[in-house]
Amino acid sequence: MAPHHPSAPSRATSLVPSGAARSGVIHVNTWHASHYTVVGNHLLQHRELSATAIGVAAYIQSLPDGAPVGIKALAGRFPEGEVRIASALRELERHGYLERRRERLEGGRVVTRTYSYNKPGSASGGPPPPQPPDREPVPDPDPDPEPESAPEPEVGAAPEAQPPPHPGAADLLAGLRRHDPRMLLAERDVRRLVPSVSAWLERGVEPEAVARALSSGLPEDMRRPASVLAYRLTALLPPHLPAAPPAPAARPPARPDPLQNCDGCDRAFRAPTPGRCRSCPPVAA
Repeated sequence: MAPHHPSAPSRATSLVPSGAARSGVIHVNTWHASHYTVVGNHLLQHRELSATAIGVAAYIQSLPDGAPVGIKALAGRFPEGEVRIASALRELERHGYLERRRERLEGGRVVTRTYSYNKPGSASGGPPPPQPPDREPVPDPDPDPEPESAPEPEVGAAPEAQPPPHPGAADLLAGLRRHDPRMLLAERDVRRLVPSVSAWLERGVEPEAVARALSSGLPEDMRRPASVLAYRLTALLPPHLPAAPPAPAARPPARPDPLQNCDGCDRAFRAPTPGRCRSCPPVAA
């Protein structure tokens, strides 16, 4: 039997270079000569950005100019849904890594341009000054507002007066789990969505139709049902019913025929002209 040496290093520890950390990550780096992107640690180690936002920012910085970076394009590239992608883009806009601007071209056409800053706040990290383009840029194919999320109110804006909630709005939201068990909502989410459901009901939509619109065709990887409902209640809100056509004017009641004396029996009867009543035979020619 071979002698056992308890002090001999194992095969796994023999790969660790001398002086390496005893725990945590150990970098095994390979030099990149091509196909790489320089990303600052201020982004990758940002204390306030989520992991999704950091990953989306790094991916956008690796793309060439003109590549689509709308919500639908990014959601088609990554497994995260449109809700998480939209939230990540908002984070990057708040911290200066992303800016979306509507700009008018020389021909009058309005396009959406997305500016990605690899180092916000630096001397060269501000938005470029507007200049007439040499050629018409490709517009962002997804300039629509962010889906499945409610718009954020402006800071300092006066809150709008909300109409009283519809009496059946809360019950409608609480009963959505009968259509799909994933639509189990927290009580605070029900209170937040009640005004939006009330707007549907006040426009004449039947409660069952509202429930179908909210619970049909839901995404398979839905993680936040309240956000999906908030988006659908806003984006799919039907218009007010048109005014009903005016009712036709009522005809005046018909006046009865005048009384006539029958030429045969002298009895009174009503008829438009004098003659014989129905009981008397007509006069022979």
